[in-house]
Amino acid sequence: MLGPDERHCIDPKAQNIVMDHDHFPIVGIGASAGGIEAMQGFFRGVPETLGAAFVIVTHLSRDHKSQLPDVLARFTPLEVETATDGAPVRPGRIYVMPGGFVMGIVDGRLTLRPLEPKVRETKPVDIFLTALALDQGERAVGVILSGGDGDGAIGIKAIKEHGGLTLAQTLDGFGPETPDMPLSSLRTGFVDFGEPAERMGDRIAAHSTAAREAQADPAAQELDAELLAEIFVILRSQVGHDFSGYKPNTFVRRLQRRIGVVGAAGPDAYLKRLRADPAEVGALFRDLLIGVTNFFRDAAAFEALATHVIPKLLDARAATEIVRVWVPACSTGEEVYSLAILLREHMLTLADPPRVQIFATDIDERSLTVARTGLYPRTYLSAVSPERVAQHFVVEGDSAVVKKAVRDLCTFAPHSVLRDPPFSRLDLVSCRNLLIYLGVDAQQQLMPVLHYALRPRGYLFIGMAENVTRFEDLFETIDKRHRIFQARDAIPPARLPPMSGPDTAVFVGTGHPHRRNVKTHAALRHTVEMLMLSEFTPPHAVVTRTGEAVHYSSRIGDHLEVVPGQPTRELAAMARKGLRLDLRTALREAIEGNTRVVRDSIGVELPDGRLQTITLVVKPLHTPSETEPLFLVVFDEAAAPVEKERRQALEADDRDAAIHGLERELSSTRERLQSVIEEYETSLEELKSSNEELYSVNEEMQAANEELEAAKEETQSLNEELQTMNVELTSKIEAIDQLSDDQATLFEGMNVASVLLTPDLHIRMFTRAAAQIFGLQPSDVGRSLRNFSAPIALTWLSDEIPTVLATRRPSERTIEGADGARYHVRLMASSRKGSRAPGIVANFTNLREPG
Repeated sequence: MLGPDERHCIDPKAQNIVMDHDHFPIVGIGASAGGIEAMQGFFRGVPETLGAAFVIVTHLSRDHKSQLPDVLARFTPLEVETATDGAPVRPGRIYVMPGGFVMGIVDGRLTLRPLEPKVRETKPVDIFLTALALDQGERAVGVILSGGDGDGAIGIKAIKEHGGLTLAQTLDGFGPETPDMPLSSLRTGFVDFGEPAERMGDRIAAHSTAAREAQADPAAQELDAELLAEIFVILRSQVGHDFSGYKPNTFVRRLQRRIGVVGAAGPDAYLKRLRADPAEVGALFRDLLIGVTNFFRDAAAFEALATHVIPKLLDARAATEIVRVWVPACSTGEEVYSLAILLREHMLTLADPPRVQIFATDIDERSLTVARTGLYPRTYLSAVSPERVAQHFVVEGDSAVVKKAVRDLCTFAPHSVLRDPPFSRLDLVSCRNLLIYLGVDAQQQLMPVLHYALRPRGYLFIGMAENVTRFEDLFETIDKRHRIFQARDAIPPARLPPMSGPDTAVFVGTGHPHRRNVKTHAALRHTVEMLMLSEFTPPHAVVTRTGEAVHYSSRIGDHLEVVPGQPTRELAAMARKGLRLDLRTALREAIEGNTRVVRDSIGVELPDGRLQTITLVVKPLHTPSETEPLFLVVFDEAAAPVEKERRQALEADDRDAAIHGLERELSSTRERLQSVIEEYETSLEELKSSNEELYSVNEEMQAANEELEAAKEETQSLNEELQTMNVELTSKIEAIDQLSDDQATLFEGMNVASVLLTPDLHIRMFTRAAAQIFGLQPSDVGRSLRNFSAPIALTWLSDEIPTVLATRRPSERTIEGADGARYHVRLMASSRKGSRAPGIVANFTNLREPG
């Protein structure tokens, strides 16, 4: 249930809605034309006292005349009629949409719009249910029965948003024969009840009764603060979200709706149910998450964004760069596509625009399912100009699908802004109408996350009822009226990830000292070995494949130093002057080749100014756990450090050797760099080629998929029409069988000798009295009557029958029989003129029994 500023309020007096009494539910039923069994089960379960109106929307071709009203009338006492344009919806009646039309409802009256030639509306259920939600609000009920595609999902969402009741069929004795439509609606998460068809009537009746009682006695539905506080605690403990910061009116309205939906006796009874039923807690949580999302909601704000922000995001970017946008809590995608349209429009004005990626996330995966399809009723585009509709949507009747060029900019994924790590390096975050649902603590947690996700000077776009006043240290105002802000250059405190865990290598330390008099020999050996390792083994370190250190030995400080700036664990970055280049080169060779690498005679300047000559050894380190490749780096001090007094002399003597060594190292580095550049260019060309091939394959697959979808819809439509025809034929066959049984019973009860003959006197049917006269058996059907002995002459029949058939008038005569009886014979044509199988009915009446 939504607030007055967020939904269409229906005022029967203001809108002059036609109704028989003040309040009655209008039930919109979506089903395939062949779902007769599901409809039969539904209407058999409708209580006689419900007093609702029912409107049935099916998938029919324009040329098909549906027999559904006649079929439904056989198993329901309700009055069934074909819907007509402008007909007022009245309780106790069933209205069936005719073929070739799209149906809606305005002010309680049905509307019918003829389909254009060669146009087939693929989502008639979505169109009607959306119109029903807008017109009737809380009195609307949406029911999805058996059907062959995803039609109805958007309509169910619209009814749920506007406070109505939603139901979808689950497996029972009446189907669903084709479960695609009810499954699609169930997966959106906007269905209040998944029920077998025959139980839906009771659900609707209970909901209608609860709504009338709540309106008659509002005091019984009042909620006190203690009860609300306990509900907040239940929600927080079971679903992990705190709703105590929600606007009280919004929370209470949605809670009262849920109380009415489940048929609880009142708030206290519903609280007891929440305590005992975790599933109901989840259902309430989903109801509280429902939000109204329309295209370009708050049009002035989107216009300001298009004028002041989007040009700055795109104009200064090269074609190789990417503009990244994030839309958290995207619901069913209307806001996402609104942003995508604005970005797409500005991209079309640039000669070589950058790439754009829009990440749309929500905690409800079923909402994302609806968003990915990009198919909406035309009524959802009320805020979109006709020019934009023509440019960015493909309109099919009363439905519109977002064009592929716009959909390709968007990526939908499940994500929680409060629990999951955020996206990063974003240029724009559109977080509209989310903060109003969060408490102060949740906002305190969320806003630094959004600031972290943005690039320096990135933009934040929020809802008209939201603000960032408490976070002015993070965001500065660009447009206060339209709620556009920009991230400041402030750097929030960084929190480093923990250094321990299942994937972290563990290295044993020196342990705690023990008293000498209690040491065993093993403990003594361990102490001596640790002392030797710390004092007489060369300094060493252990690094990963990325060069990050995971262990240091003692005395390694002579070869490493703290690097100014951001802390790092990269070993080569911390190496002292004279060692860094050799260490980096040796590490790269050892890691790439997984082999031992040695560098001799490397001079390292110690902290006290002395010069230490070392041998650098890098080798793979094989550990039992083998969690990830590790490498041992050994700084082997080949000689004692040289004192300051001798340093200058050694520097003069070794200068030439050092220069020659540097030249050799530089030449080797150049060769290796050239090799790396050539490998990079080759790889880049291969990647470009692969990317082009993948893009081409993706385009072909998408085209093929669209063709398959179109073929599937056509096949489903044809199948539904065939199912409808099959139901109608079955009904006619049953009627014919019943007529045949009635005729047989009638013949058995009449003592009249009648024979149905062909024009050439072959037997087609006869009564029991005729069998006694002519001595006929059931197997004689098809034989000529001339082959049987008759008490009267039959030769005159051949001459009389053509005259009867031609004039369509009966012929009568009285004939003396050979058995002494007198027979009155009456001939009559048995079929209409021009029939392919004309027949003659011959009645033989014995006027006098033999003496």
